[in-house]
Amino acid sequence: MLEGNRVSRISVRGFAVASATAVTAVGSVVGVASGSVAQPSNDAEATASDSTLLADIPAGQQAQVQTASLTQQADAQAIAADASAKKDAEEAARKQAADDAVAKQKAAAKAEQEAKERKEAEKAASRSATRDASSFTVQASYTVAQIQAMAAQMVPSGQFQCFSNIVNHESSWNYRAVNASSGAYGLFQALPGSKMSSVGSDWQTNPATQIKWGLNYMNSRYGSPCDAWSFWQANSWY
Repeated sequence: MLEGNRVSRISVRGFAVASATAVTAVGSVVGVASGSVAQPSNDAEATASDSTLLADIPAGQQAQVQTASLTQQADAQAIAADASAKKDAEEAARKQAADDAVAKQKAAAKAEQEAKERKEAEKAASRSATRDASSFTVQASYTVAQIQAMAAQMVPSGQFQCFSNIVNHESSWNYRAVNASSGAYGLFQALPGSKMSSVGSDWQTNPATQIKWGLNYMNSRYGSPCDAWSFWQANSWY
């Protein structure tokens, strides 16, 4: 039976293998695996006193010692491979997350730019009146239907309903409407009403002049009649 004190002499740093005496490291067991004879070295000689020669181990135990060494080496390699694979996976995940963040940022920027371009196009269309106020024949008085017909020809079709909603709330299409307390005047209840003189001196009697002023006001202040209507809905004034 193998004595305990002799087994303990097997160094974890290496065990000696020679046809009888050559020393090789435990981690490599080259001599054991191939049957070749390793040449002694100074390092091997330095550790020989701390090692047990394979020849010193009973023959029945030598295969067990060699198997244990190879198993230890395989376990160490497996651990190293797992650590490397984990590191590679973590790096790949970080790279993917960074790529996804960049892609989302680009998509958001593109969507924002497209929305901005659409809004600018809508504003440009809103500013494009199909008919100018000066092209209408001046009359002594106008019905609501006539005023609405004028507006429909001056305000872009996509903005007309919003424009009409504001006029409905402000004056019910009465171009001579006056607010008794504030003095606000006309279709849009301009305050003071004389503001509308910027587009025509007949602002008090000509609904076409008032429509032109109101459209200009909505475009310049809010961007379009529909933007003005959105503001009106939130605040009950514009």
